[in-house]
Amino acid sequence: MRKRQISPTQASEPASSSTWLDVEHTASVEVTSEENGFPIESALLGVEGGWRAANSGAQTIRLIFDEPQRLGRIWLVFEDSENVRTQEFVLRWSSDNGNSFREIVRQQWNFSPPDSIREAEDYAVELSGVTALELTIVPDKSGGAARASLASFRVA
Repeated sequence: MRKRQISPTQASEPASSSTWLDVEHTASVEVTSEENGFPIESALLGVEGGWRAANSGAQTIRLIFDEPQRLGRIWLVFEDSENVRTQEFVLRWSSDNGNSFREIVRQQWNFSPPDSIREAEDYAVELSGVTALELTIVPDKSGGAARASLASFRVA
């Protein structure tokens, strides 16, 4: 019998950053709002602090690719250590420059500090010809004043 010891992997972290799409050079981004000091680039490039909306209510982040892309993975991380709330997000993609969208996932998450403050989602997808990827976040389904935030939004 042959045996090797391997290091455990943590399910809450992406396995490798070497495969992430360089969105800084392959896409433009549209965002409904952002708070000073928390730009969308932070979430897209993996910079500490992430993105935060300047206003409460539903927010949209849209990646518009320069050339159609083949995507196999979408990584999202949401964090909130201050507010008790139920968030819903919808992730959609387009192959016709945003004229029509197809839903990938619609999901709700209950933030309940201090125990439930981080939602990490790692989606394996098989999408070809992606020209736009859109994330819509409703930060508080009850209509409260919570603002949307996103620690990480990576695609491969």
